[in-house]
Amino acid sequence: MTSEVIDPHGTLREAVPMTAYAIAALRPTADLHEDVLRYMERVQSTLDPFGGRFLIHGAPERDVKEGEWPTSIVLVGFPSMDHARRWYDSAAYQELIPLRARHLAGDLQLIDGVAPGYDPAATAALLRAGRAA
Repeated sequence: MTSEVIDPHGTLREAVPMTAYAIAALRPTADLHEDVLRYMERVQSTLDPFGGRFLIHGAPERDVKEGEWPTSIVLVGFPSMDHARRWYDSAAYQELIPLRARHLAGDLQLIDGVAPGYDPAATAALLRAGRAA
């Protein structure tokens, strides 16, 4: 999968490969159910065919700088949004979801990463221009 990038002057630049992510914000309990442990033992095998790899898994040490953060974060990287979607929709992963979801509340989303060289100031300029139009 590629993403077309528009520079601050509105010019479409070359399409570049994108990374996509599965981000979960989970609310663990004091005592994890055996099903959740089974899920953890089996989930990597569902990621492998789609190039998925854990980047963050619970992060036992964290330093909350703003607000409250009652969740445990899981971040899995994929080569593209297509890979992430095919993983989530795969029969192997769909079979595992109930093991986690019945015992561990949380939210999960698939999201595109930004292209190499992403410039938030350029994005702000585009948003500002869009507001003015």
